[in-house]
Amino acid sequence: MLSINLNGVFYANRAAVRKMKSAGYGRIVNIASIAGKEGNPLAAAYSASKAAVIGVTKSIGKDVAGSGVLVNCIAPAVIETPLVAQSTEEHIAYMTSRIPLARLGRPEEVASL
Repeated sequence: MLSINLNGVFYANRAAVRKMKSAGYGRIVNIASIAGKEGNPLAAAYSASKAAVIGVTKSIGKDVAGSGVLVNCIAPAVIETPLVAQSTEEHIAYMTSRIPLARLGRPEEVASL
């Protein structure tokens, strides 16, 4: 979980920032999760990895401040994905109970961000 969610973001950002910084312009949008802000039960590794994405994003954003490169992340709630499909109904019910619209988000909603 950490290798994909944290290391993947870190290495992708590092590679992108090098090119963007030399060009004097760039936009990076990392995908975190509300689980990284709140911590979800039964999802410690996932929550920790997404909290780390938020921290890495803030740090890299500060590293490149003033260079023309902006680094941000979004933290959507639960999105209807194959990963969520592997969750128990109880876990999905917990997550959706905390969402004002009381439903799973759709991938296209996140993509539009």
